[in-house]
Amino acid sequence: MSANSFDARATLRVGDESYEIFKLDKVEGSARLPYSLKVLLENLLRTEDGANITADHIRAVGGWDSQAQPSQEIQFTPARVIMQDFTGVPCVVDLATMREAVKELGGDPAKINPLAPAELVIDHSVIADKFGTPESFSQNVELEYGRNKERYQFLRWGQTAFDEFKVVPPGTGIVHQVNIEHLARTVMVRGGQAYPDTLVGTDSHTTMVNGLGVLGWGVGGIEAEAAMLGQPVSMLIPRVVGFKLTGELPAGTTATDLVLTITEMLRGHGVVGKFVEFYGEGVGATTLANRATIGNMSPEFGSTAAIFPIDAETIRYLTLTGRSEQQIALVEAYAKEQGLWLDPAAEPDFSEKLELDLATVVPSIAGPKRPQDRIILSESKQKFERDLRNYVSDDEEAGKESFPASDAPASSNGVPTRPTLVTTPDGSTYEIDHGAVTVAAITSCTNTSNPTVMVAAALVAKKAVERGLSRKPWVKTTLAPGSKVVTDYFDKANLTPYLDKLGFNLVGYGCTTCIGNSGPLDEEISKAVNDADLAVAAVLSGNRNFEGRINPDVKMNYLASPPLVVAYAIAGSMKVDITKDALGTDQDGKPVYLADIWPTEAEVNEVVASAIGQDMFNDSYRDVFAGDEQWKALSIPTGNTFEWDPQSTYVRKPPYFEGMQHDPSPVEDITGARVLAKLGDSVTTDHISPAGAIKADTPAAKYLNEHGVERRDFNSYGSRRGNHEVMIRGTFANIRLRNQIAPGTEGGYTRDFTAADAPVSFIYDAAQNYAAAGTPLVVLAGKEYGSGSSRDWAAKGTALLGVKAVIAESYERIHRSNLIGMGVLPLQYPEGTSAESLGLSGEETFSFTGVTALNDGTTPRTVKVTTDTGVEFDAVVRIDTPGEADYYRNGGIMQYVLRSLIRK
Repeated sequence: MSANSFDARATLRVGDESYEIFKLDKVEGSARLPYSLKVLLENLLRTEDGANITADHIRAVGGWDSQAQPSQEIQFTPARVIMQDFTGVPCVVDLATMREAVKELGGDPAKINPLAPAELVIDHSVIADKFGTPESFSQNVELEYGRNKERYQFLRWGQTAFDEFKVVPPGTGIVHQVNIEHLARTVMVRGGQAYPDTLVGTDSHTTMVNGLGVLGWGVGGIEAEAAMLGQPVSMLIPRVVGFKLTGELPAGTTATDLVLTITEMLRGHGVVGKFVEFYGEGVGATTLANRATIGNMSPEFGSTAAIFPIDAETIRYLTLTGRSEQQIALVEAYAKEQGLWLDPAAEPDFSEKLELDLATVVPSIAGPKRPQDRIILSESKQKFERDLRNYVSDDEEAGKESFPASDAPASSNGVPTRPTLVTTPDGSTYEIDHGAVTVAAITSCTNTSNPTVMVAAALVAKKAVERGLSRKPWVKTTLAPGSKVVTDYFDKANLTPYLDKLGFNLVGYGCTTCIGNSGPLDEEISKAVNDADLAVAAVLSGNRNFEGRINPDVKMNYLASPPLVVAYAIAGSMKVDITKDALGTDQDGKPVYLADIWPTEAEVNEVVASAIGQDMFNDSYRDVFAGDEQWKALSIPTGNTFEWDPQSTYVRKPPYFEGMQHDPSPVEDITGARVLAKLGDSVTTDHISPAGAIKADTPAAKYLNEHGVERRDFNSYGSRRGNHEVMIRGTFANIRLRNQIAPGTEGGYTRDFTAADAPVSFIYDAAQNYAAAGTPLVVLAGKEYGSGSSRDWAAKGTALLGVKAVIAESYERIHRSNLIGMGVLPLQYPEGTSAESLGLSGEETFSFTGVTALNDGTTPRTVKVTTDTGVEFDAVVRIDTPGEADYYRNGGIMQYVLRSLIRK
């Protein structure tokens, strides 16, 4: 029950139903607040308990100073938690382990139970092994179940063992698309109360639901677990960036062009740790699908959230997607009653402002390795040629013959070339070169949730096929929609045959290429690429294109709209100026250009209007938690504690609570630490966390071999996140990681200073030697450390390797929080300094003093860092809130929650 200090409790009647609500206008200053802060204000009013959430906290939000730097901590209680299976499996593993730990400490295991609704969508496990045939989908599903049976049995057990925990089975859709199309409430109803739907999710693109007016963002799995167990999310009242939209998108542009433009603008402006909120007349001209696309990309521009207020477009979308009449009426009535309904003319109090005239957006792509690196489409060829020089050898750059694959020169017009002959199994041949598009994937919820761009892609395919065009033979083409609704409207519009004709057959309902599950290239193409060291490209309609992420054979990755993905599959190369050069020739030998097959806005809208209806959403989501016969047939254990299989290589009991006592031990200073990795700028969680395929001859492969798993059954790191033994061995093992203390290497290597000659070795092997010697470890890093997805294993693996502290120039929000959640101390170099300016080589021995000040209940602003080489500086302690300090004192967030529950 709320303490209701502001007399805000009231009743809202909608139709025949009455709901308890907490009126925002009872708090002085609420009317001028941005939409997102109004949602936070309501959250505090409703959960005010006089201890963790007090009247002063509520007044602090109401009296928010838009220009002040964040300093006021509040406790945000999300209405629900959403997960995908890669990050969700370890969450459920941890909950199962916590049940046993509670039992061992004399408590009741049943206390470990989600207190907030938790929903998990299995979407990250399908791999696009098979493609280009009508059987691709069924074959990939069969492979998926074969690889993941143990995980799926575990998740089915969790669905029966835990209350308020639901699982959307495989083959249904991508979590964020399922969220906006079905799971999101916009206004939540629970226990007779109506309140804004809010959430945290174990995937950074949880922010997609911001397009529906739902405030939520991605957190690490460990933070999500705490939220499920009733722990509020500790946060500082953020700065809010107002992003004004005016005008309308011009013909020929897409939501993808818009979001890449916004990503470039906001990343350049700097919005890490801030909320972004869209307002202005242009919001009404932005469809819900486009809003969701923008919200989805929030992690790419670095903000915590990127939200749109509720308006008539929200109501239209809720109606289309089959929400009940009562729910829709409640959303509209509640939003208008609480001042949460968009006023296009209003201009709330914002910390900072940007503005974009939608009419200025032009066709764009982004790459070759970061989503914020937007390229105007008409300049893509020239930009590719410049970027290519970063991916070729020096002798090619000098124009020397460097690979005798053909008689062609090694460079043409100054652009490095390396024409390479490929012989197919049927004996035919063709040449590929740098820039060959080897992967063209319509993938990721970012764009597959958007009917306009999906229909545009299908119409491009239709027009291309009618003109006699086909994809190039070296292009792996895949279609992986975010829900079954997409294939329903393709079928109804009779567009599926044209996509199939170009090789864009359905491969699965899941993230596939966007998360590295692109599957292997054809063997002869892979061999040619690797033998010739070609810099080939992937073009995908996703949100992530980091190095080493998409496919191990592909060096350059480009984000593009679905219709452009189709066009690049036909062009087959990034060396083609897709806006001017012919994509191919038609049946009469005439050149066919992009403009010839690009659909008009009217053509797209006609298909969207005629082929998409409410019945499709009702049919797709009627039994969304039931699953197919394979899912229902999975055998599962019973009971409220899990029966761990000692032979399992997918799900194992982790060691987090081994030897845990009722009370935490005092925090200690760190002495005699060695550097495990010295890293540069923009090291992402993809570089740190195990992801993608498990390569042979690595520590993870060795472990699996020793446990009787053959190479063909290795599966991906993501699928084995429930096994800490595999995940530790894959931490810091990304093939593109460059550890500066092991120069000349690329991948999971370091130097092992436990040996006299400090040999280069695998990071995992060195960490084991350091652990045996009792040596703590430290990681040195540059700017934007931990950017990218909210991968909890980036923090879990770091901690389990024995890393006690990280020193970076700056952090991305989620990873810094996750490090604390695993008991790792995040430190920051003094302003204006770096490892280089301080003369740190990574070969030093480090000591950290002043950490013990945390035992007094305070958080020191800095700690003293000294090395055996005489370097000394005061590192800034990046424990930013009292709640984070409590987590660190307890050795991590899970230990804190467990002790809190035992005390109740």
